[in-house]
Amino acid sequence: MRRLGAIIVSAMLPVAASVAFADELVKFAVVDDNEIRESLTGKPGNPEEGRKAAANRGLGNCLACHVMPIKEDLQGDVGPDLKGVASRLKESELRLRLVNPKLLNPQTAMPAFYRTDGLNRVRKDMEGKPILTAAQIEDIVAYLLTLKE
Repeated sequence: MRRLGAIIVSAMLPVAASVAFADELVKFAVVDDNEIRESLTGKPGNPEEGRKAAANRGLGNCLACHVMPIKEDLQGDVGPDLKGVASRLKESELRLRLVNPKLLNPQTAMPAFYRTDGLNRVRKDMEGKPILTAAQIEDIVAYLLTLKE
């Protein structure tokens, strides 16, 4: 499997921002500084849709930075390998990492997929919009929960 270097990956991040979005972000509570316990949609996500969104280079684009257990060339190696991630992190911890990983590590290169304020260099067509919808966040969480060792 071929991996992308950090420089190439960081250059690719801006293309990951196509989205269908809700008018207003769902309010959520961060608990113990490391988790969002409640679903953003009030229901479980669809793991099949989550896999599609995570692998979609124009949407979640997880492959830009992470190795995933799917048949796809050009997987990144900047972020942690996602194989077995559900054995390492709880559902609520995965949700926070997708919503806003900067709350856990302000220096992370991982984008906040469900945030609209305090961002830099946002494309004009994306201003005021999250990268992913609440439903897409929940779908990706559901997919990641299938990745157990």
